[in-house]
Amino acid sequence: MSSTDRSGTFQLGNFHVSRLGYGAMQLAGPGVFGPPKDPGAARAVLRQAVAGGVNHIDTADFYGPHITNQIIREALHPYPKGLVIVTKVGARRGADASWTPAFSREELTQAVHDNLRNLGVDVLEVVNLRAMFDVHHPAEGSLEAPLTVLADLQRSGLVRHVGLSNVTPGQISEARRICKIVCVQNYYNLAHRSDDALIDDLAGRGIAYVPFFPLGGFTPLQSSVLSRVAAGLNATPMQVALAWLLHRAPNVLLIPGTSSLAHLRENLAAPLLALTPQVLGELDRIAAALGPDRLAI
Repeated sequence: MSSTDRSGTFQLGNFHVSRLGYGAMQLAGPGVFGPPKDPGAARAVLRQAVAGGVNHIDTADFYGPHITNQIIREALHPYPKGLVIVTKVGARRGADASWTPAFSREELTQAVHDNLRNLGVDVLEVVNLRAMFDVHHPAEGSLEAPLTVLADLQRSGLVRHVGLSNVTPGQISEARRICKIVCVQNYYNLAHRSDDALIDDLAGRGIAYVPFFPLGGFTPLQSSVLSRVAAGLNATPMQVALAWLLHRAPNVLLIPGTSSLAHLRENLAAPLLALTPQVLGELDRIAAALGPDRLAI
């Protein structure tokens, strides 16, 4: 049994995927813009992830832009049976590397076709609509118009399943009246837990919750408690943070990203950690010591 098998599975679209997946954002260049310094190393990370049991990869054609999806195709196509590649639409990159909303029918349709072409597939298994009313945080605003476009593309056979990213509970309720939602991808980790109630609600509905920046993103998690617990388990703090997320709820699917083979191996070993109730209690108290937007203790 591989370490990813130890993480368990949850249904995502038509497949039951390992709860420990891989996020491809870091395969692009600095700032998720342009090509990586070493494309060969990026391809090697993807191949090792799949060899290690990962069957859920998260990406977006606006990473790069286009770069990440092209690397995925180069490394893994023809794709192994059961591999679920989840992508996102709703944003585009400016020439200055800025992140800009792309919600029009024309932009969304083009984004779907860009993903199809660069990934080398005929249908996208899951497409998340990335809300952009605030680039960094969920913010209210109607998703009816862009979701209607995705639902049309789904009926045309180009998109199999639809998910959401960077959204509020109200937007999820609105979306579920338009089409079936199979996953929600929001910012969540050991120290940033504003979606606790949402995770439990989605679990009851059989909807996957995919935390992005599970290790803090561009500002990695730092905590004396986390470091102490990790030392006691002979593990890294990031491994403990991932193991805690796997314990958080059965519908949580992880997509930690890295461009390093060494870090990938560490991430893949996280499900092997056994967290006792005492340790879980200590880790649960970390968020209580923080304000909602802080990432370091």
